[in-house]
Amino acid sequence: MMGILKQLAEYLYIKKPDPNSEPTQWMKYMHGMNRISVFMFLIVMMVILVKLVILPFFKH
Repeated sequence: MMGILKQLAEYLYIKKPDPNSEPTQWMKYMHGMNRISVFMFLIVMMVILVKLVILPFFKH
């Protein structure tokens, strides 16, 4: 579980990656695609939150 949270923190630029690890080119591509997926997920969750929670308060 901690490995997943550590990797998520690295994707969101909260934590610096491990300087001792030697990433390959394909690993960089994979992490880039995962980073894009996480950002898209967070954006969609914010849109859903706005549509379902915040907008109904202003429709009265």
